[in-house]
Amino acid sequence: MHRDRDLDVVVFGATGFAGRLVAAHLARHAPAGTRTGLAGRSPQRLEQVRDGLGAGAAGWPLLVADSGDPASLRELAGAARVVVSTVGPYLRHGLPLVEACARAGTHYADLTGEVLFVRRSIDGFDETAATTGARVVHSCGFDSVPSDLAVLLAHERATADGAGPLTDAVLEVRSLRGGVSGGTVDSLRLQMDTARSDPAARRLLADPYALSPDRDAEPDLGEQRDVFRPTRRSADGVWTAPFVMAPFNTRVVRRSNALLDHAYGPRMRYREVVAFTGRAAPVGAFAVTGALGAVAGALSLRRARPVVDRLLPAPGSGPGERTRRTGRFRLELDARTAGGRRYRTTVAAQGDPGYAATAVMLGESALALALDGDRLPDAAGVLTPAAGIGTVLAERLRARGFTLGTERSSR
Repeated sequence: MHRDRDLDVVVFGATGFAGRLVAAHLARHAPAGTRTGLAGRSPQRLEQVRDGLGAGAAGWPLLVADSGDPASLRELAGAARVVVSTVGPYLRHGLPLVEACARAGTHYADLTGEVLFVRRSIDGFDETAATTGARVVHSCGFDSVPSDLAVLLAHERATADGAGPLTDAVLEVRSLRGGVSGGTVDSLRLQMDTARSDPAARRLLADPYALSPDRDAEPDLGEQRDVFRPTRRSADGVWTAPFVMAPFNTRVVRRSNALLDHAYGPRMRYREVVAFTGRAAPVGAFAVTGALGAVAGALSLRRARPVVDRLLPAPGSGPGERTRRTGRFRLELDARTAGGRRYRTTVAAQGDPGYAATAVMLGESALALALDGDRLPDAAGVLTPAAGIGTVLAERLRARGFTLGTERSSR
């Protein structure tokens, strides 16, 4: 990657809801001397954002760039070592910037949770990025850093213990509080619309190995199918329900495993669920399952779309400051190994998962890509957080108050 760049990190989409939060994180926590810039379509709005970030951002350069203007994206990519993008839906707006960064040898990070976008990014630009040395790291927020790092940490602990490869891993959502993102809803809506009109897109979304670098080399395991119904676990009586982010996160984890030469385990079974305990557990499990089905069904019906659009958050909107501050998440990964051992990995943080915590995850991902090059995995191309940044990101997040740890489990 080129090192003779004017800037270390540029936030593209800095005037948007998520972009402002990432910029604020960098203004507070980037090490002294980090050369940071803000990019977007409107110089006036960029200046307003910079003015609101405090003295630490007073000298940050402002770059005018538009996702619909390839020349401006090439100029943006050529100006920075790392470009952070919060401009979505990525399926609609993201590929030109990925291309510009891949061709320029510029590292890139985003917040996408869109299978179709990541697949097109892989197909279009993985080879180019690998040639130029660019790390294109998708999904550096709540999609899918907690999932990806949890499995990586469990694998590393099991390897250190000589316990053998992972055979089964289940990520359980134990606590989750936060607001709903208008951008996330818009991305979901676009993916569903695309799948409705494109049979190939529908098949891809249903494929548990949709993001694999070599689909034919993956085992054809029916157990990898997504969880769609509530279930009572006989071992401990815990009820589980589908997790809304599982259809994306699981595919990212499986891509990480493949990119790491299936180091986790060549036939590792991986799932994600929401866990409920106590007397009201079955009620919670059925309620979550029903709510997810209702939203998906309403978004798929054209007649219902206008009503649903009025009820759901609009693009560019997000939760208020109090919700962002009081949110939280706690995820626990239960992993088994071929040697018969079990490990529990916990990933938890305070702050709204999709915004406050995500701004930290994306901001620290960008800083790792810009500043920690000598400690990152030896990789280039279209990557995942685990394959492209690895445990360096876990270290950075711990320093920002996140809990990330693995211990032996007897369950």
